[in-house]
Formats: sequence, C-alpha cells, structure tokens
Amino acid sequence: MPRIRVLVGTRKGAFILTSDAARSDWQVSGPHFGGWEIFHIAGSPANPDRLYASQTSSWFGQVIQRSDDGGATWNPVGNDFAYVGDPGTHLYYDGTAKPWAFKRVWHLEPSPTDPDTVYAGVEDAALFRSTDGGLTWQELPALREQQGAKWMPGAGGMCLHTILLDPVNPARMYVAISAAGAFRSDDGGASWKPVNRGLHSQYIPDPQAEVGHCVHRIAMHPARPETLFMQKHWDVMRSDDAGDSWFEISGNLPSDFGFAMAVHAHEPDTVYVVPILSDSEHYPPEGKLRVYRSKAGGNAWEALTDGLPQQHCYVNVLRDAMAVDSLDPCGVYFGTTGGQVYVSPDAGDHWQAIVRDLPAVLSVSVQTLP
Repeated sequence: MPRIRVLVGTRKGAFILTSDAARSDWQVSGPHFGGWEIFHIAGSPANPDRLYASQTSSWFGQVIQRSDDGGATWNPVGNDFAYVGDPGTHLYYDGTAKPWAFKRVWHLEPSPTDPDTVYAGVEDAALFRSTDGGLTWQELPALREQQGAKWMPGAGGMCLHTILLDPVNPARMYVAISAAGAFRSDDGGASWKPVNRGLHSQYIPDPQAEVGHCVHRIAMHPARPETLFMQKHWDVMRSDDAGDSWFEISGNLPSDFGFAMAVHAHEPDTVYVVPILSDSEHYPPEGKLRVYRSKAGGNAWEALTDGLPQQHCYVNVLRDAMAVDSLDPCGVYFGTTGGQVYVSPDAGDHWQAIVRDLPAVLSVSVQTLP
C-alpha cells in the first residue's frame, strides 16, 4: 500500500506530513529546525529516505541540511556557495551596477536518478550543483556569464526559484529567475539561452525584451517535457516547443496574476493555478480561495472551491507551495501564507485542510512512498 509524505517549508521550520493512500488521516512531524526559515525541502526521487532542506536566517546565514532516514534525523552538509571567479555586476532598480551577493538558497532540485546529485537555485540568481550529497557545491557559471549583467531584481529580490530537469533528455534543463526570465540548457548547463519569446511585460523598458521578464513559475509533465506552462508577473502562458515560443492561456481566469502552478500527474493537459488579485494585493479575488483547473491545457478554467474558504480569505500561495502526488486519482496539495496546508485526493474536486495553524508556508513538495 503506497504512502504519501508531504514536505512543508515555513517561516519558522519544516514540517513532515504523512498519510496512507486514502489521504484522509495525517500525522504531523515538526517543527524541524524550529525558528529558522526553510525556503525549500525536497526528497530524492532516486532514494525516498534522502531529503534536502534549505535552512536560513538573517543572523546565522545559510545551511543545507540532509536526512538519510526520511526526516527522522538531520545533518548539516556543505554550504560553500561561492560564485565562480570574479562575479562581476548586475543591474539594479535604478539602472546602476551592483556586485553579486549570495543571500540564500531558494530551491533544491534532486536528480531523478542519483540521490547524491542535487541542484540549488540561489539569490542573487545563480545555479549550483552538488554530486556528493550536498557536501560540496559548484556553480554552473555559464548561466550568469551569458546574460547576467542585464538582470535586475524584482520586488522579491533576484532569485533562481525554479529548476526543471527534462526526464527524457538528461542534458536539457530549465531555470526561471525573478526578474530575468526563463532559460534553457541543452548541454547539461555548459551553455544557456533565454527562452522568453512571446512574453510581454509592460513594466520594463522593452516589453518584448529577450531578458527582464518576471517569471514566477514554470512547470511540465514528465511524459511531455516539450510542453511548458508558466505563471508570470501577469499572464499565464504555454509553450509547445521547449520554450522557444510562448502564447497566453489566461482565458477566463478572474486574474492572471499569481505564483503557484502544477500539472496533473497523469494528464499532461490538466494544469492548476491559484490566482491572486494583483501585484500589490497578494490575496484571492473577492476574498475567495479558489484553485483553478484547466483540463484543456489552458484558456478554459474552472474554479475548484469545495472545502476552501469562500469569504474573508486573504492568504497567498507562494511559487513553491503547490505540488501533486503520483497516485490515481492524483492528489493536489498547496500551502498558504496563513499556515494552512490543503489536500485534494481527487484531483481538485474536493479539498480538506491537513493542518491550519503552521507558520507561513514557503514550499510544499510531495513524495509517493512504496
């Protein structure tokens, strides 16, 4: 009988939620690293006992934690996130040049085949890789060397927050950076190209520039990795050619601004988003918490509300705080800045709260265990 493990990163620690395949009764473990910000906690697809967590504080700095027993115990591993060579400069809000400065690890992406290989997306935006279980880290410098001098931070900083590894082509990967855009490598990170054609951003000097777009999230289905979905700073987008071009699929959404996005585990054309009102009002339209689902790959969206608060709700769902499991029917999960973690064990038709009073949720990831 399969089991589910939900890994939750919050402003004040990590929590591990476990259940059987029914996904109705849950056990809660935590807080792990209580009081620390856990920007992301992720499990290795190659070894269900191997977990990685990004632990950070303004006082003590950045720590990568690793567990080899499913989160029962943890050990700090390497934290040598040093930019390669002279990091140079990037642009800032007022157009002046600022030196790169490492602040934190936003996202951890374990390899699907090797538990000792894991990628890290950091702020200021850069991509790192470890091949020894997090003990040492090396930057993949070509990403910044090719376009980085043109990048400038958005309101939330300049973070590399999304890493997608193509399950069909091991040499291909994607990253998304706020506020630079999406980038693709076809040679394992040795070189990169911007993949932002078709994006339009009114708040930058050139609305159709090659770089400078604030991408909030990109997602793919492993069975069809050439199709990508994007939630950006305004607009929900789709690409059917591995990011070479994009077209809008916002359709009938009440707002096309948001952060979170996920794709159904078994249906490549079923995608989920959580709209919020605007770039300054980070809460659901009309105070109604609604997940929107499209079964047609975009444009036609339905509101999923059963079990979610439909009045006086002013939480947000952040970019790394939505995930799916691989059971059938597919389970969908998300966490809010109000400390709630919700599950739908039937692909979004009905929702229930697993927990309600955690610290603000920064990330949610899911493991399906044997």
